Amino acid sequence: MTVVEPVPSGTPALRDTPMGLRIAIICAMMGTFMQVLDSTIANVALPYMQGTLQASRDQITWVLTSYIVAAAVMTAPVGWLAARIGRKNYFLISMGGFTLTSALCGAAQSLDQMILFRMLQGLFGAALSPLSQAVVMDRFPPEKRGMIMSVWGMVVMVGPIMGPTLGGWLTDNYSWRWVFYVNVPVGLLAVSGMFLFLSEDNKVDAKDFDWSGFTFFAVAIAALQFMLDRGTTKDWFSSTEIITEAVLAGTGAYLFLVHYFTSTHTFLPRGLLKDVNYVSALVLTFFVGILMLATTALLPPFLQDLGGYSVLDTGLMLAPRGVGTMLTMMVMGRIVMRVDARLPMMLGCVLLTWSMWQMSSWTPSVTPWMLASTTFVQGIGMGLIFIPANVMAFATLPGELRTDAAAIINLVRNMGMALGVSITSSALAMSVQTVHSSLAAHVTPFNRALAVNAPSLLFNPQLPLGQAALEMIVNQQALAISYADTFYLMLFLSLPAFLVLLVIPRPKPTPGAVQIEPLE
Repeated sequence: MTVVEPVPSGTPALRDTPMGLRIAIICAMMGTFMQVLDSTIANVALPYMQGTLQASRDQITWVLTSYIVAAAVMTAPVGWLAARIGRKNYFLISMGGFTLTSALCGAAQSLDQMILFRMLQGLFGAALSPLSQAVVMDRFPPEKRGMIMSVWGMVVMVGPIMGPTLGGWLTDNYSWRWVFYVNVPVGLLAVSGMFLFLSEDNKVDAKDFDWSGFTFFAVAIAALQFMLDRGTTKDWFSSTEIITEAVLAGTGAYLFLVHYFTSTHTFLPRGLLKDVNYVSALVLTFFVGILMLATTALLPPFLQDLGGYSVLDTGLMLAPRGVGTMLTMMVMGRIVMRVDARLPMMLGCVLLTWSMWQMSSWTPSVTPWMLASTTFVQGIGMGLIFIPANVMAFATLPGELRTDAAAIINLVRNMGMALGVSITSSALAMSVQTVHSSLAAHVTPFNRALAVNAPSLLFNPQLPLGQAALEMIVNQQALAISYADTFYLMLFLSLPAFLVLLVIPRPKPTPGAVQIEPLE
């Protein structure tokens, strides 16, 4: 294996060895795995958490979105903080804080405590993914980055995908609290490994951080997320709260754009957005983020509430997507540097769109084979997009922009994931209300289907039991139709990726950007 050696003088010999560097990289990837795993591991446990924490269906989704939004917002200053306090120190602080807040989430006794601890978990975890990506990229030469990015990409993609499976097993065999407690031993091991084996990078002078631009950006993202999450329960723009949040989101976005184009110093380096390959990779990452988490957030309740699957079976039914992604990334890591990256990405977009089209026709009686095969193909599509997009993003960037670039691409992915969950959850809730009203309009004394034989006894609206039975059936049918409509919406959300692929030029890596030495 070939690795970059940016080891400063005076570093203990233990960190100079090939084994020491391998351990450091593995521990860095463990941090990334924990961070992305926690974006989905709680999905299948939400119904159990809802009962324990006495929350409604809409309120419990904040367990997911509070974590993702906090991680998205805190990703922006990662490059500045890494330069300010040192990459290794920041890594240790982030990993230690993430481990501690994971334990606090497992011990939460109320919804307010859970949301607070999940936000803190997201704040500490925001740096884990971009820092590990920067560390890995710095220690491998351009010709080896396809291979290492396939390994790193498997960690990023498989973490959220296998989260429901692991969360289902832990919830079924122990309790929902163990979906958070499981991070503690892994986090302690990663902190110990990085403390012993991760070399200090050469310190650089940290420029003043653009707190104004960051504040505008954070306000815009947080207000937009609040608006999308609470809009359904507040009747959207008939609510003063939703109007206020919409105004804050629009104002924050406007001020951020004005500040970005007029200020001499911004937290988002302008050099990044001048690179067509990097910008194209950002857009693709955004849409993959929307589909990746939105799907894993919708499928568990679909399978449990409508399909009658247990929490463990639900997790197992979602496993084929992770297998498809893993297999594809193993192959793409070996060939991505030898082919035009646009070709596998185009194929991946086609497969993603096809899988969404298939899911839009699902009913609660969908067969396990259809479910597994469709999600497997979906996983292949994500793998075909993710690895080439990450390699393309860094192919033409200079080394000094790499940490900021890694932070921004993770920020965009987290934004896509957060918005994907909010948009699909809101669309599902609105569709349920609309479809329920439409179906209930046919439940009248004049409907002959309810007035003859057994239905006249079982579904007699004049009797309490009949009313309850009718309401249950109408709710179930409304929910089934609404899930299909929401999957159909996700099909349209996947289409803009095709437009991006039409304008991407073939990347030409800049040679000689990294000095390397072979490890024996």
